Amino acid sequence: MLVVQSRAFRDTTRPVVAEDPPPRAAGTRLPVWKLATGDITFACLIERLTSMTTQLLDPPVLDTSTTSRDSDAAASATKTRAEERADVIASFSPSNLKAKNIDWVVLGWMTAMHAGALAAPFFFTWRAVAAAVTLHWLTCSIGICLGYHRFLAHRSLKLVTPARLLINLCGVLSGEGSPLMWAATHRVHHARSDQTGDPHSPTDGPWWSHLLWLFVSHDEKDREAMYRQYVPDLASDPVLRMFERTYGLWVFGSLGVLFLIGGWPLLLWAGCARMVFAYHSTWFVNSATHLWGYRNYETTDQSRNLWWVALLAYGEGWHNNHHAHPHFARAGHKWWEFDMTWYAIKLLRTLGLAYEVDDRLPASEAA
Repeated sequence: MLVVQSRAFRDTTRPVVAEDPPPRAAGTRLPVWKLATGDITFACLIERLTSMTTQLLDPPVLDTSTTSRDSDAAASATKTRAEERADVIASFSPSNLKAKNIDWVVLGWMTAMHAGALAAPFFFTWRAVAAAVTLHWLTCSIGICLGYHRFLAHRSLKLVTPARLLINLCGVLSGEGSPLMWAATHRVHHARSDQTGDPHSPTDGPWWSHLLWLFVSHDEKDREAMYRQYVPDLASDPVLRMFERTYGLWVFGSLGVLFLIGGWPLLLWAGCARMVFAYHSTWFVNSATHLWGYRNYETTDQSRNLWWVALLAYGEGWHNNHHAHPHFARAGHKWWEFDMTWYAIKLLRTLGLAYEVDDRLPASEAA
């Protein structure tokens, strides 16, 4: 007899025994519900096929006790918030600037842009210079100072959706990094200003604060940790995540468009020279305004107000004012402290594109 293990019975430990078929009379035909062998019924075969199909199609049943243990192990391995924040701060240490930890993409990009800026005078046209000045204002004042800095990093105002999209795009086209990376780094700077962990403090050297800090590599894990710690309010924004994924395409694409429109003059002036001038005017805020200038307020860092940086950086040079009152939308607190970006914010508010603007001044300066 043939032993068949069937899944149709609850007691799967007992085999099902198919009895030998009774002898057939001579000349009779085998019933259609029997197999040719006469030892397994057709119904039994269908049952076996059904069982096999179920095993193939149904997902396996997980051992919940094992899954729970694995989850507990993963949870115990997860760093605490304080530990992760400490790692983020440590990632900005000047000691990390070593050959094996250099961001070669950033270094290569900066080298290429500065080379292009040096070549720009040999391709001079007034049209190209005018385009460079216009794009410098659009990307540096509107994109960086208004968008990245006062809107994203400090939430000093709110923008309607079309304006939010276009202003963040202007910041992306500046070539100063993605919106999330810029805002997160700036919040680290305010949290650790002129202390250990400040991404770009002159206490670690003027060249470090101006330029060298950019060349330390931060991998995706470092960036995501920084986003969790310093920009959790921004990290899930789909527009900002889109720019995070496509940042390089926008920057390289914009240079390609400039070349297609105006050839080498427009590429070198409105692309390379414009970006390099914007880079250094922004970097002077990190370096020069923590070294020279006057102070309206006593703060825990070395921030200063420096008039010529304020002119180059569209109001950002009133840096001591900003560190004393970082949430204020205006950086100039004295009547002579001209803040060009503030006037752009006022215009957007008049047009209904900006709202909930923190336009306060300290009580001593309100008059």
